[in-house]
Amino acid sequence: MGMTMTQKILAQHAGLETVVAGQLIEANLDLVLGNDITTPVAVKEFQKTGTTKVYDTSKVAIVPDHFTPNKDIKAAEQCKMIRDFALKMNVENYFEIGEMGIEHCLIPEKGLVVPGDLVIGADSHTCTYGALGAFSTGIGSTDMAAGMATGKCWFKVPSALKFVLKGKPQGWVSGKDVILHIIGMIGVDGALYKSMEFVGEGLQHLSMDERFTMANMAIEAGAKNGIFTVDEQTLQYVKEHYAKAYTGYEADADAEYDEVFEIDLGALRPTVSFPHLPDNTRTIDNVGDVAVDQVVIGSCTNGRMTDLRVAAEILKGKKVKKGVRVIVFPGTQRIYLQAIKEGLVEQLVEAGAVVSTPTCGPCLGGHMGILAKGERAIATTNRNFVGRMGHTESEVYLASPAVAAASALTGKITDPDTIMKK
Repeated sequence: MGMTMTQKILAQHAGLETVVAGQLIEANLDLVLGNDITTPVAVKEFQKTGTTKVYDTSKVAIVPDHFTPNKDIKAAEQCKMIRDFALKMNVENYFEIGEMGIEHCLIPEKGLVVPGDLVIGADSHTCTYGALGAFSTGIGSTDMAAGMATGKCWFKVPSALKFVLKGKPQGWVSGKDVILHIIGMIGVDGALYKSMEFVGEGLQHLSMDERFTMANMAIEAGAKNGIFTVDEQTLQYVKEHYAKAYTGYEADADAEYDEVFEIDLGALRPTVSFPHLPDNTRTIDNVGDVAVDQVVIGSCTNGRMTDLRVAAEILKGKKVKKGVRVIVFPGTQRIYLQAIKEGLVEQLVEAGAVVSTPTCGPCLGGHMGILAKGERAIATTNRNFVGRMGHTESEVYLASPAVAAASALTGKITDPDTIMKK
């Protein structure tokens, strides 16, 4: 029996010729990642082991991004704790204020993951790097501690779902709409502890930024990871960002999948996820009249350059509806600077938006945009659970940057076509 992309990567890192779904393995790690929420717990567990150094100072990355710039005293103390740890352990990839970014935007940008890598991160959206043809998955802080100490982690080899993408997205349909459509189709537990593998000729019409978005939200279908075929776009991205050697993996022709889904990208419409689960989706044609108080554009899901360009294109020369708060979060400092150079920040601010330093901000109910009771936000983030962005009686609607920007102009969830055709 053949192996999937994920199974091949796990087998190689476990030193095995082959693995099968359900098998328990111990595998070597290429990168261990943590942030300002999860790393303090990992540090305490690491210290309990009596280990005096991390397994490889170049293969540990720590990025304070959730509550930074520090929102309160507790956040400041957590960041000081991990800053001291990073300095003591000579962690090479410690990124904070001034060189910071939202971790899942920053790590690829810094060239820390390549195709074929095995990455764990104490953050559920570590699955983002599957866009590069790597196996990357979220783990707990205790596993992070063990990973930092030993460079190894235990895994149960996942079975897989195969998504064959065909056709070309039309109009304002983007990778965010594709993944929301898929989650709406299979449900928030439809890929539970499975690998979501994306293949097909339709991939050529999805940019790397869009692939990062889709891989990022694999966890919202319950997946262990999402992973994309390595193609010309991947190789070009690698050429621009990476220096180290890598191996791209393709699934065997006889690889076994639990299910195979064919997605016609050309048939999709902009899609919105209604409260309070990501699989509660509707196309833009069926959203009805939903007024919003706040618009959030950014996050580790949609804070990249193409996302900001789309938002600025729609908002340019127009004004945000009076009473609507629009907050834009670039994914990294480099993205922020590029947006300034391209004039996007000026366009966004003149339209009535505010542009923040790179941070997770309100995505997890952290800071810089918390919702009050009864308020609604449309956001390009990845989760819309009860209380996710503030009060338990607030609501979050998930959408693409195009839909979010169009909604900012009207004060209700809006099809971008109705704005751009005027």
